[in-house]
Amino acid sequence: MQYDIIVIGSGPGGYVAAVKAAQYGFNVAVVEKAEIGGICLNWGCIPTKALLKSAETFQAFKHLASYGISFDGDNIADPERTKDLRADVAKIVERERGVADKMRKGVEFLFKKNKITVVNGKARITGPHTVAVECQNLYGGQGCGHKPEDGNCTLEGKYIIIATGAHPKALPFAPFDGEKIISYKNALVPKTLPKSLAVIGSGAIGSELAYFYHAMGSQVHLIEFLDRIVPLEDDDVSAQLSRSFRKEGMKVMVSTKVCGVDIDKEARLEDGTPDPENVTVTVESKKGEEKIKVERVLCAVGVAPNTDDLGLENVGITTDRGKISVNAFYHTGVADIYAIGDVIPTPALAHMASAEAVACIEHIAEDEGKKDAEGRPAKFHPIIYDHIPGATYTTPQIASCGLNERKAKELGINYKVGKFMFTASGKATAAGKTDGFVKLISDADTDKLLGFHLIGADVTEIIGGMVLALDLGATAEQVRNTVFPHPTMSEAIRDAAEAL
Repeated sequence: MQYDIIVIGSGPGGYVAAVKAAQYGFNVAVVEKAEIGGICLNWGCIPTKALLKSAETFQAFKHLASYGISFDGDNIADPERTKDLRADVAKIVERERGVADKMRKGVEFLFKKNKITVVNGKARITGPHTVAVECQNLYGGQGCGHKPEDGNCTLEGKYIIIATGAHPKALPFAPFDGEKIISYKNALVPKTLPKSLAVIGSGAIGSELAYFYHAMGSQVHLIEFLDRIVPLEDDDVSAQLSRSFRKEGMKVMVSTKVCGVDIDKEARLEDGTPDPENVTVTVESKKGEEKIKVERVLCAVGVAPNTDDLGLENVGITTDRGKISVNAFYHTGVADIYAIGDVIPTPALAHMASAEAVACIEHIAEDEGKKDAEGRPAKFHPIIYDHIPGATYTTPQIASCGLNERKAKELGINYKVGKFMFTASGKATAAGKTDGFVKLISDADTDKLLGFHLIGADVTEIIGGMVLALDLGATAEQVRNTVFPHPTMSEAIRDAAEAL
């Protein structure tokens, strides 16, 4: 079968590239070996948020009395009353799976609407314009026309876009077993809630899942090798999240190295029954060596790109630590093969992959002289990588874009900091969610804004405007002179600009 563009992978990079290309009039095929929508939609961004919503709701019920709500006059804050509150893990997972299924079907609908061919199978690049697929099954009657029993088929395309994403990394001495040592994928579909859990790695994935399990009642140990949790964030943000977690009773350990993970299958309680907390995590910190007994270990130390066994060697594409080098247009340097998302050396973020997908297709369409549905010529728009926002959906949430204070110091920039605490926010106080702040960083010489760092309730919903401010080169004075609605969480941005 011949196509204009073959996209390998259907995550937020792949499916956006496919749909955008089809809208420019290209004949597109997508090869996907698992579920349409990739990890983000099925096992990452979307289902994680469904779990976190269940956790937030569970916690809200525990604090009803503080909002003046009770059942028939009973004091819901009474421990004897709140102990009857139960979380049905099966129902929580069922809801989470339902959310992922609904979103996946939405992408499948977009593929059908835009006449995109979907081939379900494992792809391997065999030449500059050919992809061999070990066929599995077909989505919605589409596909290459082969039945699974027919074996491989070969797709031909003028362009190939690699968007195969990434998979969770395991510690060399603690491989995933899906039961005691789990990845984020296992953590999304627990059969039971563990009494205790060690989370190794405090990036967005580790911190979000640590919050979920802690909020649902597990005793969580969050272990980070570096000197602060969420280490990619501004130091003040890291410190605030650590305080918030510790205030809620989570055990946060920084500057701590995990030396070993041992499972004792013979461990027994005093009554002779198997001890569920039979995993020992050996750590080393400034305090020395410590052994932590837990029921399960979640390893969240990062992800590795899915570039192995993809046939890259067949066309001369090389990798560095599994990542594919590309130019400003996402071209690999080999024929008409491009790469986007987690397989290239840019941050592994879903919105990053989607933005790269659009930019990559715009470049190809511009070269081909294509026009969009409104008749406008395609035009490549480069991504401003310094302004890519980050979002972590813990409680409190984290949202940031631009330079943090540590980076500004490293670059030798003469900068200023403006901060506004949510304890002084009317909306935050009324909502009972005063943990956090807004922190702005500006150039002291030009007043130009350099970075926004927010931690607090629902701050992920207000960072988008700040990205636009950075893209447009806004100054602190311009933001200060902008009228924000009152009372809102967002007006804290204006107050932080006033502080600048």
